[in-house]
Amino acid sequence: MIEIRLATVEDIPTIAEIASITWAVAYKDILSEEQREYMLKMMYSFESLNQQMKNEQTFLIAELSQKVVGFLSYELAYIKSNGMKIHKYYVLPEVQGKGVGSALLQKAEQIATKNTIEFITLNVNRYNLTIQHYLSKGFVIIKSEDISIGNGYLMEDFVMQKKIDYI
Repeated sequence: MIEIRLATVEDIPTIAEIASITWAVAYKDILSEEQREYMLKMMYSFESLNQQMKNEQTFLIAELSQKVVGFLSYELAYIKSNGMKIHKYYVLPEVQGKGVGSALLQKAEQIATKNTIEFITLNVNRYNLTIQHYLSKGFVIIKSEDISIGNGYLMEDFVMQKKIDYI
């Protein structure tokens, strides 16, 4: 059974480990090893994750058979709008296709509905195969953007959005 719970600071090492394992598979043909390492350090160091948890992001943890196998982070009222932004959403490769990602996304949608959020937005690398997952969950591509992240690297993303019908 898949359990979803709020993450705590104690979950930071596990979140970082899942990101590292997942990124090695998801981005191996998209990003150079140097860029992956740079981005992982930038976004998934203890200091960075701790700051994200303190400032704006809420992290959800997915457990399968009492083992942490995925996570999702979100921000409500993103950019002073009536939207939710999913910042991070990763599931270990060995449990992908077993409903873990869907359970995390469903929980985020329940939170959005409870908070009368009108839409959920997320960014996904334009070359990442998970675009199909988001399309199958009702997201649509609303634009393309390149985001400079330093060191000469870009995040080449699609911005995807899903309208939430909470009425």
